[in-house]
Amino acid sequence: MRFSVYQESRKGGRRINQDRMGYCFTRDALLMVLADGLGGHALGEVAAQQALQTLARQFQTQARPAIRNPADFLQDTIMLAHREIHRYAEANRLADIPRTTVVCCLIQHGQIHWAHAGDSRFYLMRKGALLTRTRDHSKIENLLQQERVLPMDVANHPERNKLYNCLGSPNLPLIDIGGPVRLNPGDVALLCSDGLWGSLEEDIIVDKVTHLSVVHAIPDLIERALANAGEGADNTTAIAMMWEADANVPNDDAVLTDTLPLNAFTTSILERTGSETDLLSEEEIERSIAEIRAAIDKTSNLMR
Repeated sequence: MRFSVYQESRKGGRRINQDRMGYCFTRDALLMVLADGLGGHALGEVAAQQALQTLARQFQTQARPAIRNPADFLQDTIMLAHREIHRYAEANRLADIPRTTVVCCLIQHGQIHWAHAGDSRFYLMRKGALLTRTRDHSKIENLLQQERVLPMDVANHPERNKLYNCLGSPNLPLIDIGGPVRLNPGDVALLCSDGLWGSLEEDIIVDKVTHLSVVHAIPDLIERALANAGEGADNTTAIAMMWEADANVPNDDAVLTDTLPLNAFTTSILERTGSETDLLSEEEIERSIAEIRAAIDKTSNLMR
């Protein structure tokens, strides 16, 4: 694989930054993750960090050097992150369970898969055009789809920040899975929090990331979003990857993984500090995934 990747996060006008983002890769697979802790609940940043660490940990375990079934991996691991957030809240006797959005994408064998819960977004762009993006799990997105709200009214609409789906909620989250899409050289995948997309026109986002390198486009977009939002700017976070094919074209920002050992693993996602006993064992992970799948099957049967 050959790609360029860049990530950045700014606090904006908020007291703390509850956004988290990162990536990890092996010789044959790349995972990017972004989570936006919900500010209406305590410790949103903890929920966001739990989501990132769970995904990174599972990727490190299962990417040997690629993931066997990408759709199952995304579904199961995001559900496991949801369970880990509840586990953390119970272990620490929290009165309110921390909550977070999550969006992630997995690239391997020249194809990209993605998943999300909440209103953090995934964009896939090619040759200056938007191929696809995720649809927010929010009340305002539903109103837009029903044509009950005009796009220009979204920014100031009272339903603007109301989500009906996230990790850490009392119910099992809905996880939307997308892909696979075969990547072409120059394709750009972008993950971002609502602090970015909520303050910028979509055509500006597409134009910047398809006409600049991700190393220059992401800081530019974040600066624009913060300037547009003013003093009340939300946490603003983005991570983007440009897919490249020709290893002979010079690019100091590119990552080339072909020469990595089979079991090599690189990540920008830091583990939280604390006791090792706070981490799930392999047996607990397998049991938790089995319980999650059983709960999903039971819910699906009830809905038929």
